[in-house]
Amino acid sequence: MPRKASSVPNRGYRVADQIQRDLSELIARELKDPRVGMVTINAVEVTPDYAHAKVYFSLLVGDPEACTEGLNAAAGFLRNGLFKRLHIHTVPTLHFIFDRTTERASDMNALIAKAVSSRAKDD
Repeated sequence: MPRKASSVPNRGYRVADQIQRDLSELIARELKDPRVGMVTINAVEVTPDYAHAKVYFSLLVGDPEACTEGLNAAAGFLRNGLFKRLHIHTVPTLHFIFDRTTERASDMNALIAKAVSSRAKDD
């Protein structure tokens, strides 16, 4: 009986989703690096062979560069925490990337508000 092709990609999404949830908890509860502030894990992209995962995060307060350095320095510790939680053969190497999406959205909202207010003044 042939295997369903759709089950393979779905597993990758499920693993990425579980990594996202577990990392959020590990960072909040167990990571003590002062460079890492209030982090939100926005997305996780796992390679098909599960060797690497790009972890996109946003930051409520603090320096994004210092936080990225802190998270990447703690990647081994966090990966070890994932080994204990995930029941998969290979836990990926983590690569943290600061996600500027929320920052850009805020900038766009400010520009739109400015345009709307200037238009209202002209009317």
